[in-house]
Formats: sequence, structure tokens, C-alpha cells
Amino acid sequence: MVVLAASIVGKSGKVLVSRQFGDMSLIRIEGLLAAFPKLIGTGKQHTYIETENIRYVYQPIEALYLLLVTNKQSNIMDDLDTLRLLSKLVPEYSYSLDEEGICKHAFDLIFAFDEVIFLGHKENVTVAQVKQYCEMESHEEKLYKLVQQSKVNETKDLMKRKASEIDKSKIEKNRGDKGGFGPLTSMGSGRIENSFSDMSISSTGTGFGSGSGFGSSTDVDSFSTKPKGRPTASATALPKGLGMKLGKSQKTNQFLESLKAEGEVILEVDQPKLGPSRSAAPPLIDPITLTVEEKLNVTLKRDGGLSNFDVQGTLSLQILNKEDGHVQVQVQTGENQAVSFKTHPNMNKELFANENILGLKDPNRPFPTGQASDAGGVGLLRWRMQSTDESMVPLTINCWPSSAGNETYVNIEYEASSMFDLRNVVISVPFPALREAPSVSQIDGEWRYDSRNSILEWSVLLIDNSNRSGSLEFVVPQADASAFFPISVRFIATDTFSDLKVTNIIPLKGGNPPKFAQRTQLITENYQVV
Repeated sequence: MVVLAASIVGKSGKVLVSRQFGDMSLIRIEGLLAAFPKLIGTGKQHTYIETENIRYVYQPIEALYLLLVTNKQSNIMDDLDTLRLLSKLVPEYSYSLDEEGICKHAFDLIFAFDEVIFLGHKENVTVAQVKQYCEMESHEEKLYKLVQQSKVNETKDLMKRKASEIDKSKIEKNRGDKGGFGPLTSMGSGRIENSFSDMSISSTGTGFGSGSGFGSSTDVDSFSTKPKGRPTASATALPKGLGMKLGKSQKTNQFLESLKAEGEVILEVDQPKLGPSRSAAPPLIDPITLTVEEKLNVTLKRDGGLSNFDVQGTLSLQILNKEDGHVQVQVQTGENQAVSFKTHPNMNKELFANENILGLKDPNRPFPTGQASDAGGVGLLRWRMQSTDESMVPLTINCWPSSAGNETYVNIEYEASSMFDLRNVVISVPFPALREAPSVSQIDGEWRYDSRNSILEWSVLLIDNSNRSGSLEFVVPQADASAFFPISVRFIATDTFSDLKVTNIIPLKGGNPPKFAQRTQLITENYQVV
């Protein structure tokens, strides 16, 4: 055995990083490291110390010592060569050569030491090879991170839903005997509209087949600058910690606590949710709730032009009480001739074609009903729209990378159509692997750099007539232009391409029409610039 341990110690004797390679006990190694500061003399030019059985070979690095503990039978020239290689690796993994910087990157340094020294002997490797070996990707690690991120998203989803339930309860309590709600679109509260629009709604054809639901997700935890646009009620974040206090299982609480212990920051932010989920729907308040939801799939070319534009929509019905099941739904389909509608097989197609009324083929048969806890609904109507007209795209993205010297300057601009006001917009730009966050010189909105996935997330809470266009400028080390594609976009809107509206609920057994609410939402499913 030659090298017994490789360590980084402070001049006070504090051991910051230590990797043992020999069969010597840990207590013995700790004793040798503790004795090292006392053996260092002042004014000496050599960089090794010998005791009866041990040789210390060391090199000062600012306020620290890089130290090899070897036996006296080892070749000191080989030891010095190993020490020089390690001294080149330390700045590669820790830019700050102080105790805090070394401790922060301790595991990376230990892995690098392992690539240099094997069974006490130096491997024939270079600095570049060590970095390559340490950065090799692991499928199991990626899978583990995806599972952990999925758990985080589910936990945030649960917190947001509980907070929304509290808001609904407060609204219902404050209104008291005022008779409930009318259609949602007639209400003037931006807060209520936002709480509806931020929910993932799924519809299933219980008793009739199956409908479809749509959802969208974003994971924007924190941003570095203030937004340029004006804040709105729909973009106001929930009070921190509110959702965590309600309805949490013990398992969820333990998971959150473990995340906090690892240094993760858990914040609740208004955002669209990922995917359709039966448990993600808000609680039902009105006797009848109709959900108009469209999902948008768009693929834009980086040099201009449209590769794919597809809109798929669903109208679903949820009824709380059995006595309200014998009804028909009258709708207004709007003036967009490109939208193709298709009713559920159990619906009266002629009635819809002639009068825009959705009713069952058998008028004596009621619609299924469900409790407020049910997130599903009855799919009544589906529609689809495809187009090659680029003017139909709600949001276009232009990315202009240009290299100068050892740096790449990237300018990104968004332009939004006046058709929609977009909320919770997140533009995700992929990056080549970087050790530090990019230098952002100008931005309209907010930004966050995800160093684990090498993605910059540009967030704009609301795009309306005050900010139909905006730009982002940043600088990174020299990179190929294709490294910044594909760019992904997520947003939600309260208007739809079909402009479908529910105008009336018709009771088939007489009496007053039951009260109803309409929820309308356009969300992105797959929106990219490639």
C-alpha cells in the first residue's frame, strides 16, 4: 500500500475532506490528521514530513493544505505526481478555495479522488478524464430524481387544492342566504376565476363511456427579478404554508420535512397543474357545473413557420342532486367555422344540430349524479380544430443566439396574440451544462435557473394588452445554437378557440331551471419551438 489517505485540512487542523484508501483503522487515520498541524514547521521549503512510520506529503492551497498520508516505503516522486494532479482537480470542483467552498463540494472532491487513486496507487488519468468519469450519467439517478419530482408536484397539488377549498368555503359562508352563485363568467372576482382556472379538471363518461380531461403543470419555485407587468389578483401567490396545514397525511408531512432537511425550498405558487386527475377538481358548489376545457398542441419552427396546431376540447357536466338529473343543456357554439363538434353517442344528435341543445336520446333517462368530492363528470361534447395559419397561435417565441469570442449572447422575444390574455406563462429554455447560472442582462418578467436540469425558466404572471411582447437577454459560455432548443411553453387562459358558452339549463319535468356554473379554461399540453 502506498497512499493511505488523501485529505484537505485547514491550517487550524480542521479536516474538511478525507478519503481513506488503506486498511488502517479510521481512528488511526483521524489521529494522524490531527497530529499533522503540529508537525508543520515555519520557514521550511520542503513539502513533506516524515515520522517513524508515516510520511506526510502536502501542498498549501491558500488557507488550506492538500495532504497525502503515505507509508515510508512509497516512492516520493510518485506521491508528488499524485499530489500535483489532485491540486489541479480541487479548483475544478470548488471555485472558492476556503472552508465553506470545500465543504460544499466535498462529495464531488471525494469522487474525483477515487478516480485518481485506486488501492493506494495513482491511476494513469488526466484532469479531463477524471471530470468525464465523474459526470457520466446514471439512468437510475435520473429515474430517482423523476420520482422525487413527481412526489413534490403531487404535494404542491394537494396543498393548492386545500387552499382553494378554504377560499370556496369562505365565499359560500359570506354570501349566506344570497342564493348561491350564477354562472361563473358573470362574476367579477378575479380571485374566484383564478382558483377555478388553476384546477385540473377531468371528465369521464360514467354510465355513458368516457370523456377526457386536460391539465398542465409548471414548477416555478422562485425568481430573481420583479415582473415588469402589473400584478393581478389571478397571479397572487397563496400565503406561505397555508396548504400544508390542511388535510395532510402523516406520510406527506414526513416527505415535506425530509425535503426541508435536505435544503429544498417548498413554496406554494399559483400555477397550472400536471395532467388530468380525478382528485384535482375543485369542490362543487352549484347544483350543476359545466366545464369547458381545451388543450392546445403547437409545434413552431425556430426559423419561423408552423409545424403543428391542434386544439381538442371537451364539455363535461357534473350534477350534485338526483332531482336535477332530468335536464337539457343549451349552448352557443360561437362563429369559428374551423371547429368540428362531435356529441356523445348517447346524446340526441339531431337536437344538437338543429337547436344547439344537448339532451339524452331517451328523455326519461336522467344524467348521472355525483357528490361534491367526485372530480369526474359526464362528457357531453367534444370538438377539434386544426390549422396551418400561424396567426392562430396565441404566443410565438423568437430565439437569436450569437457567439462572440468565448461567449454566446442569446436574445429571446415573445409576441402574444390579442385573442387571449395568458396567465402563469412559463418559457423553459434548455442550456448546455453550466457550473454557474447565466448572466441575465435584461428581462420582462422573472427568471429562475434549474442547475440540475440545465433549464432557464422565464415566467410572466400575466400577458395582456399592457405587455403583448417582451424580451430576455442573457450571456453564457460559448455554445452551439441548437443547445437552446427545443423551447417549451406553458400557460393558461380563460377564453377558448371554440368560444363555447352554456346559455341555459332546461328542466324536462317543469319547475324553475336549476342554478349552474360554467368553468372555462384553455391550457397547453405540448407547446414547443423546435
